[in-house]
Amino acid sequence: MTVRVLLADDHPLMRESFRALLDATPGLTTAGEAGTGAEAVRLARELQPDVVLMDVRMPEMDGIEATRRICAGPDTAAVRVLILTTFDLDEYVYAALQAGASGFLVKDATAAELLNGVRLVAAGEALLAPRATRRLIDAYTGKDRPSSGTPRGLDAITDREREVLSLIAAGLSNTEIAGHLHLGVGTVKTHIGRLLHKLAARDRAQLVIAAYESGLVNARGGRG
Repeated sequence: MTVRVLLADDHPLMRESFRALLDATPGLTTAGEAGTGAEAVRLARELQPDVVLMDVRMPEMDGIEATRRICAGPDTAAVRVLILTTFDLDEYVYAALQAGASGFLVKDATAAELLNGVRLVAAGEALLAPRATRRLIDAYTGKDRPSSGTPRGLDAITDREREVLSLIAAGLSNTEIAGHLHLGVGTVKTHIGRLLHKLAARDRAQLVIAAYESGLVNARGGRG
């Protein structure tokens, strides 16, 4: 199945580069282009792409608000959003993850990383590389940020699920979690599936948000 991608970036040259790369890759294609956040929301509704590659800083409406509207909209609930960030400038990327984005890419990512990221997000995974996740959390959650309360369902998870959730928030992959807890990868996937259901999370990115906002783990990587 071909993955259809909507490009949302206010720089025409950036969109042109992404379009050339996507359209030259089997299994991927560009569904449309948006130069503003408002246009991204409108085209997401009209075109129903699988993934929106979303810049943060755009005119009319920024990528965070556009992400929030796309992920919350009943007619675009199945559309996945992959945030593009420079890290040094985009201090609100964490808010975009809260708004429902399925992950983020750094703008200097390689072509292979971009293509892999689009495929992962389209498949329902979250693009949260361990090193990038740690950098994002350290920079944008605030070292002394108070807990916003226990998300619904967190009190219903088992001790093992709590351990898995803590390791997800630390940026570990399924294989790394399996090794750390001496479990099979299939068992880890089962625990993650249960966490998604209990916490009403759409993907792994939302599990990270739940773990940090509940105080289960803190911005330094320790357990709360």
